[in-house]
Amino acid sequence: MKSSTAHLFTVLCCLGLYGLSAAVGGHSHASLGGLPAVVLAMLIAVGLQWLAFVPAYLLSSERFYDLVGTSTFLLMAGLSLWVAHANGQPGAHHFLIALAVGLWSLRLVTFLTRRIHETGKDGRFDEIKHSFPRFLMAWTAQAMWIFTTSFAVIILLTSKRPFVLDAWVVIGLCIWAVGWTIEVVADQQKKRFRQRNASGDRWIDEGLWAYARHPNYFGEILLWTGLFIAGLGHYEGLQWLAICSPVFVYGLLTRGSGVPLLQERALAKWGHLEEFAAYQRRTNLLIPLPKLSSTAP
Repeated sequence: MKSSTAHLFTVLCCLGLYGLSAAVGGHSHASLGGLPAVVLAMLIAVGLQWLAFVPAYLLSSERFYDLVGTSTFLLMAGLSLWVAHANGQPGAHHFLIALAVGLWSLRLVTFLTRRIHETGKDGRFDEIKHSFPRFLMAWTAQAMWIFTTSFAVIILLTSKRPFVLDAWVVIGLCIWAVGWTIEVVADQQKKRFRQRNASGDRWIDEGLWAYARHPNYFGEILLWTGLFIAGLGHYEGLQWLAICSPVFVYGLLTRGSGVPLLQERALAKWGHLEEFAAYQRRTNLLIPLPKLSSTAP
């Protein structure tokens, strides 16, 4: 990628994030220091990534990229909950929604930090960490991931209008719990499988992975969809842009850095094996359920 392209992505990303936050953060949302809380959350997400980028670039290191990113999710949840408290309206469901983001963030930061400690590096950054514009683009993209993914939660918790406990909140949190459970179980199954198959000459096809090639991604999509659904009784006007959260997560995992990258690696390892081809034909992409037809692609 050319430096000019990387700079253009960074600029467009920042403009898009500002436009998204400003569209929602109008009169219906709390303000802090004269800024709508939604806009402030976006600025904090971008600012923290750029601040961390400076030592990362100077050291040509990606070791704390994931740590900063996942920790910022915790900050977004905490800031939003604090705004809800300042508005005088936090109920148990406010805390549960913030806690849902916090639990997901803590588990992810633990997993990613352990992985980078064990491997010593992240291969995604081998080339770009020595390029100022490309490495800055990666940190800006992380800010976009953080803010857009947590967008629905930020909208719900910083709204001036009372966000009341209703059936949608209960349904949404139940969906989050199902998604969380699927993601945790799938990750644990994969971890145990890798411990038994350290050579990497075999793909996982047991547990949830016998029914889906990426059940952990399905769990993640489901849990963020649940948090969006929790607000279906609350959104009005431009607040419906909260749907960007589950749509973005789905697009990122199925069209961006998730499935395509893992599929490319899997084909490079096992693409020549008919048994692997048969596993792909008989196994769903995301949803861990038996295929209705054995001939489905």
